[in-house]
Amino acid sequence: RLKGIGQYVNMRNGMPCHLHPTSALYGLGHTPDYVVYHELVMTSKEYMRTVTSIDGKWLPEVGPMFFSIKESYAETQARKRKAEENKKKMDQEMEAHLEE
Repeated sequence: RLKGIGQYVNMRNGMPCHLHPTSALYGLGHTPDYVVYHELVMTSKEYMRTVTSIDGKWLPEVGPMFFSIKESYAETQARKRKAEENKKKMDQEMEAHLEE
């Protein structure tokens, strides 16, 4: 997760990390909010190598054992309403198809 200009914080242990100067994201012109890295090089700073930019909402898919997304009450209710509407629509379509 982005902490400052060019500095990230490891979301699992809070360790500050930086993009390695050889990374394609290093000179990109903007800093992505979330990145996933494959290798951590420890010198005077902790540098991430083999880095890719991701959407923070993807973290549960990339590492479900580490991350989850919690829905708000309103989001949960909206999801349930939409599922119920979809079920009713499918039932109506099935009835119309059977009547033919």
